Amino acid sequence: MALPVAAQERPPVAGDPAAYVRARAADADGAPERAGIGYARALAAAPDDAKIAQRAYRQALAVGDYSLASRAAAILVKAGVAPPDTDLLALAMALRQGDAASAQIAVNRLGRGPLDFLAPALGAWLAHDRGASGVAYLDAQSGNALARRYNARHRALLLIAERRLGEAMTDLALLLGTGDAEPDLRIDAALLFDRVGEGRAAKRLLAQAGTDPRVLAKRRGKVDAAFGTARLFLGLAADLSTDEMGPLVVLLTRAALLLDPGDDRARLYLAEALSVEGATQPALDVLDAVGTRGGFAHGAGVGRVQVLRRAGRDADALALAARLSDERTASSSDAETYGDLLAEESRFADAANAYRTALDRDGAPGEWRLYYLLGTALDRAGRWDEALPALRQATALAPDEAEPLHYLGDAQVRRGENVAGAQALLERAATLKPEDPAIADSLGWSYVQRGDLARGLPLIEKAARGDPAGSRVNEHLGDAYWRLGRRYEARYAWRAAALFAEADDASRIAAKLTDGLAPQSN
Repeated sequence: MALPVAAQERPPVAGDPAAYVRARAADADGAPERAGIGYARALAAAPDDAKIAQRAYRQALAVGDYSLASRAAAILVKAGVAPPDTDLLALAMALRQGDAASAQIAVNRLGRGPLDFLAPALGAWLAHDRGASGVAYLDAQSGNALARRYNARHRALLLIAERRLGEAMTDLALLLGTGDAEPDLRIDAALLFDRVGEGRAAKRLLAQAGTDPRVLAKRRGKVDAAFGTARLFLGLAADLSTDEMGPLVVLLTRAALLLDPGDDRARLYLAEALSVEGATQPALDVLDAVGTRGGFAHGAGVGRVQVLRRAGRDADALALAARLSDERTASSSDAETYGDLLAEESRFADAANAYRTALDRDGAPGEWRLYYLLGTALDRAGRWDEALPALRQATALAPDEAEPLHYLGDAQVRRGENVAGAQALLERAATLKPEDPAIADSLGWSYVQRGDLARGLPLIEKAARGDPAGSRVNEHLGDAYWRLGRRYEARYAWRAAALFAEADDASRIAAKLTDGLAPQSN
């Protein structure tokens, strides 16, 4: 097994009591390769120290140093403090080395821990390697709902592996019809069809969902437990990618790449997880390894934008998003991302242009949201007359979405336009999100503006309890109190509003604190 350069170049070291401190410092400085070398030296100096092993284990996975990760995992297992995912790494290492006995031991251990729902499908792929029917193995298994979910996916894949293609298509039709694991299951099935010599079936399956056929490029290989395990690990990583499970996603995708080094899809999930965990440079390095002419090249560019964005490298992210949005094959989503970045830079007119581009492109998803984004950008660019039709279109397309209802209703109340209709929009938004402080404040303020303080004040007070640091809600609360003659409470609320007021609002609130409520109040 080829090791990363850092692992190959690491010199033999004697005990180094300061290595752990230097590794921690390198980690904090965002130097992952140097941190990995430091943890390796610290581990060599203290080979029974579980604390060092734990940090070495996670750092090694971040940079892809499988040798260090495996050594650290062994120390954690010996100390009895190994996290459950060490068995996943042990399984991947065993399969990579062709050690069927060790692979079975790892699966057996998984079956006794919190990741037990993976064991049936993994056992089925090991059965396939032994020449038995993986499908029959799975059909004999019981398990909880989570296990059954993964079993169903891998039963379909094992049917392809066993060349029971008609049955496989039946299972896939049922699974893909429910949207389960789409599009990952579709790609996995297409890869398997291609590997068993059914390339036309693979391309048809991808074409049904408009998936780039280049995902099959240079992906021929064995149909074995290593392949199936990589698919299972990647499937779980995809399922966890929206949760706060970054370290596990890193392990799953690193293990998948150990078994299937050509899987650029795994690199996209890995880079995302590394970025979320703050490992910016390793994430960028992973994306650099994605093939520039394959089916995931564009996805790597999109991923790079998000990595740069999380790292605070806004100018770099914006420049790359602009290039991606201008590509010949750019999607509606690319233009939307570019618009989002422009809006974050307060370039609202340019953002509006990007959102218009997104709407004009074929296959624009979730059009109500694009109209909403267009409307808000135009409003913030000072072009309310153009914003109003876009916001109305958003509410017409999404009458059950609180976000556009709230924005349009609030914007009209602030301008004194169509206040009765705006109030109805806010009432609808409050029904959809009754605990949202901003909506409660806007609705309460609409009542106050129409002279109904008895209905408005309780809502604004509720909003202030939910958002005690909110400048706008506290200003509204002060205004309402003043109109009721409760001057002391009004000034108390305005003082709270002044603490967090934007520069444009601060002078207005200061005037209220000095002179009370002006006749033409906000």
